[in-house]
Amino acid sequence: MSDSDTLTPYARTIGIRHEGDEDGAPVLAFEFTGDVEGRPQHLHGGATSGLLETAGYALLRRELSRLDRTHRLKPINITVQFLSAGKQRTTYAKGRITKLGRRNANISVEAWQDDRDRPIATAIMNIMMAEPED
Repeated sequence: MSDSDTLTPYARTIGIRHEGDEDGAPVLAFEFTGDVEGRPQHLHGGATSGLLETAGYALLRRELSRLDRTHRLKPINITVQFLSAGKQRTTYAKGRITKLGRRNANISVEAWQDDRDRPIATAIMNIMMAEPED
């Protein structure tokens, strides 16, 4: 997976990168910098949400490519739950497809820092997969 193939300009702007793969899913990450700081010494919620969303879409695009399916992805709903404040360290995110149908996909995503078993935020994504435009 190449960052330029899967990451949006926004994701590249805040420093999101492909960290590796785990169980066939991309793990994305970014470093704490002033570009992602909200209140002093803490991650901005929008940056955390952006990482979660980017990880979910990266996973879905990879799975659709593996299945040789081409769709335009349109968000139906994305719900983010903030569990604890992100600190000044590397933040990671990985998604899991909970349902992949013909027209809709449901994805859950977790973001963590030091301890994978203690996520700082989660997201549930409901994505419509429309036929590609010619």
